[in-house]
Amino acid sequence: MIYFLLIVAVVSCGLKKEEQQIEQEEPTCMYEYGICVDSLDVTRYEIGKGQYLATILSDLGFEPNEREKIIAAVSSIYPPSRLQVGNSYTAITDSTSAVKYVVFEKSMTDYAIVDLCDDTIRVYDYTKPVILKREYAEGIITSSLWNAIIGTGAPAMLALELSDVYAWQIDFFDVKEGDSFQLMYDVAYIDDSTMVGISSIEGAVFTHLGKPFHAIPFQQDSIKEFFDREGNSLRRAFLKAPLDFFRITSKFSNSRFHPILKRHRPHHGVDYAAPAGTPVKTIGDGVVIEKGFQRGGAGNFLKVKHNATYTTSYMHLSRFAKGIEKGKRVKQGEVIAYVGSTGLSTGPHLDFRVHKNNQPVNPLTMESPPCLPVKPELVDSFMVVRERVMIELDSLRTMGL
Repeated sequence: MIYFLLIVAVVSCGLKKEEQQIEQEEPTCMYEYGICVDSLDVTRYEIGKGQYLATILSDLGFEPNEREKIIAAVSSIYPPSRLQVGNSYTAITDSTSAVKYVVFEKSMTDYAIVDLCDDTIRVYDYTKPVILKREYAEGIITSSLWNAIIGTGAPAMLALELSDVYAWQIDFFDVKEGDSFQLMYDVAYIDDSTMVGISSIEGAVFTHLGKPFHAIPFQQDSIKEFFDREGNSLRRAFLKAPLDFFRITSKFSNSRFHPILKRHRPHHGVDYAAPAGTPVKTIGDGVVIEKGFQRGGAGNFLKVKHNATYTTSYMHLSRFAKGIEKGKRVKQGEVIAYVGSTGLSTGPHLDFRVHKNNQPVNPLTMESPPCLPVKPELVDSFMVVRERVMIELDSLRTMGL
């Protein structure tokens, strides 16, 4: 019996050695765009001014009849009109310099591939694998959220992402010196080192006037939202402001000195100074009920009715967004117009007004009802996510990442 076991052990050992040898002998392959290019040459080009798909294919050596077939085939997934100056295209050739693949860049991650192997034309989409890396930022505001984010070394666009998360709690026109933030977020990379963009914020605490506002991402009803520590949604019926990151020059008042008319009169709105052309967003879902021009006052203006109670007005606009007409339904955060200086105005700004039951109210102090909290049957799951997020935030802060 011992002799039999010894033979089995020797044979098994030999099999393992053979398996290891086979694994070691398996050839490795270098891939580009999902194509094994070990025996192929890869040459990248950049689309120049005045170049079209036909001229690109001609430069690669294709005859007129071949060009027509390739253009017809590739147009189904990448119309020639979408080629942009500065985008890349790649020719993959064999040892005889025959083009086997042509790859067109649609975006940083997406490509259209023309496969010319086996004397046929096959076209398909290819998406580069995206790797998410968790990163962390914290800072104290001394001038603006934008500058504070840049000061941490994080991408500047993170300021917009963070302002979207807290758009219903914090007026970012009114952040104070000493306000602070800490957040963790995922960044999308391709090729392990090329950043595509910010994928998502995965947890944050913004402290405003000494009060911490927590943002815990949680999914219910297949929708990812942010909630506070108690499970209340950070979403509200209205945004805090219709613009991003610009200063207030005039607040709600029953008696304001008008710089043009040179007399005191009510100003039942808030003026936001911003460069001409800055996008203006509707603060809530609703219907456009007025669109017009008032020469001696509002200039180009819009009114949006949100429900039976609230209506908002947007004045001194340079122009309206495409498709915005009377009767048009708009969604919260949708761009409806652009800042201008039309009508009775001394410079580019937005005059923003809110009416509640047909009476003017101060946009800066009005309360906005919250959306639905975490459902009772999901509270336990939310608590688990909340604790994980808070522990990870504390851990990243301690590590100084």
